[in-house]
Amino acid sequence: MVLQVWAVDGPSGSGKTVFADALVARLRGAGRDVALVRADDFATWDAPASWWPRLVAGVLRPLEQGRPGGYRRVEWRRPSEHAPAVPRPGEWVDVPVPEVLVLEGVTTSRRAMAGRLDRAFWVQWGDEAARLERAVARDGEECRAHLERWQRFERGWFAVDDTRSRCERAEP
Repeated sequence: MVLQVWAVDGPSGSGKTVFADALVARLRGAGRDVALVRADDFATWDAPASWWPRLVAGVLRPLEQGRPGGYRRVEWRRPSEHAPAVPRPGEWVDVPVPEVLVLEGVTTSRRAMAGRLDRAFWVQWGDEAARLERAVARDGEECRAHLERWQRFERGWFAVDDTRSRCERAEP
């Protein structure tokens, strides 16, 4: 069996998770063996894209060699009720060798993956202000400043990487 790698990318608050979950359900419903790995299991406010070598070493390389992979998930914990969540090492996640590996999250269809991806989807709902409010509703008001900084990062990332040009348009 040859591993297929699919990516679901786009700005925060766009519906990538909803789209990826529906895609995985549809593929599994069609009898395909699918694994889903989310960028949120790796990225942090301070390392929005530099986590990639962990994914390559722990997941992509082993799966491409026909071996199971795995990684330590980033877990977000709130030090207090009104404080933003902070990243800490979380549980170990095993990734068995699937027929299709779906990568979901900002930067998953990065230029460095262009030759390795079988399919790439771009999900973008609403304008930047609407996406910010959606993300704040999801993550909490105490994360607003982090989310605003994240949006500035991804705006620059997508412009330089030209991510969207390599992706199929997808609706959340």
